[in-house]
Parts: sequence; C-alpha cells; structure tokens
Amino acid sequence: MIVAGFAGLVAGACSMAIGEFVSVYTQRDLEIAQMKREKQKRSESENEEVTEREQLPNPGQAAAASALAFSVGAVIPLLAAAFIRDHKVRMAVVVAVASMALMVFRVMGALLGGTPVVKSSARCLLEDGWPWLLLLGSPS
Repeated sequence: MIVAGFAGLVAGACSMAIGEFVSVYTQRDLEIAQMKREKQKRSESENEEVTEREQLPNPGQAAAASALAFSVGAVIPLLAAAFIRDHKVRMAVVVAVASMALMVFRVMGALLGGTPVVKSSARCLLEDGWPWLLLLGSPS
C-alpha cells in the first residue's frame, strides 16, 4: 500500500505540474500576444513592454508550486497509513487524516482568498473529499 501510495504521489505531482505548466504557458502566450496588439495600436517604448513581460506569470514556478502542493497533500495520508498494520484501522485513519487535511487546506485557501470559511470547507468535503474517498476506499 505504501509503494502504491508513493507511486500515486509521484504520478499525481507530475500530472499536476505538467497541467499547470501548459495552462500558465498558454495564458502567458495569450497575454504577450495581447500586449503586442496593444503596442501596435499605440506607440510605446520598448522598456514598458519589458516591464510588462516581467510581471507575467512564470510557468515553471506555477508547475513547481502545483507539484509541491499536490505532494504535500498526498504525503499526509500516506504518512498516516505507513505506521498502521491493521487494514481496517489504516483505512479509517486515512479517511480521517485526509478529511482533516482537506479542511485545513480549504480553510487556509478561504482565508487567503477572502471567501466564507465554513461554506468553502463544507463544499470541499462534500463535493471533493468524501465522494472520492468512498469511491477509492470501497472494496471492489
């Protein structure tokens, strides 16, 4: 279970990083094209365009942040499961720890984003967390 969990952590982090890189790089390309169109409409100096380009999102940083965030979120239940031998207890602990981690991350996101904490946290567990945990944890 630990090996499969670690493999999932690495695969998920790579997937998230690649997706974030492509998304941010595409956004960056669109913003550069928009800046070029605006520059053609009005005559501006080259220095202003360089300053605007420096303010654009960095795809590499976005990919690294996404991979790190996924890894931190995935390692928490993995570490909780690593020290428990009984399968049923391990599954219960993983569900509890994953739920608490989801709540903590969602509360932090709500506080940073200025959204209602209780509403965001409840939505996170009910829409994102527990259905996946039930689906993945159910016996096949």
